[in-house]
Amino acid sequence: MFLSVNLRHLAEQGLHLKGELPMVELDLGVADDLVRAEKPLKYDLSVELLHDAVLATGSLVLPLDCECGRCLKKFQSQIKLTGWAAHLPLEGEDKVSVANDCVDLTPFVREDILLNFPQHPLCKPECAGLKKQSKASEAEALESTKPAIWSELDKLKLK
Repeated sequence: MFLSVNLRHLAEQGLHLKGELPMVELDLGVADDLVRAEKPLKYDLSVELLHDAVLATGSLVLPLDCECGRCLKKFQSQIKLTGWAAHLPLEGEDKVSVANDCVDLTPFVREDILLNFPQHPLCKPECAGLKKQSKASEAEALESTKPAIWSELDKLKLK
């Protein structure tokens, strides 16, 4: 259990959890060429025991390394869930699993992070994408890539 709370500790009083969860433990399982989550998830949570449930509220922030889907420019972004909440019933058919008096919050954090994961990241909403080169600029680019010897050979007049 990676981000877990002990129900015995919650029975006495609520808990405040603040820290970082490494990506290895969050295990997002996302294979995206344009979005990479390599930095740890930062969390600041308050967890309390209600009558028959655990209530976790707070904020989750995940930094992302992105590449624009239009122009391929690299940029930084983040998933920021400031009003995050999870109500985890301890009884009934939707009850969460309890192991050694602990409830694992990791699957619920993972699910909400994945639901907010960018599908088509853009560096700016108005990004126009890659600029198309005109024929003249293509010729100039080709001319500038010629080796220096060719420019000297082009000056020769052979008849």
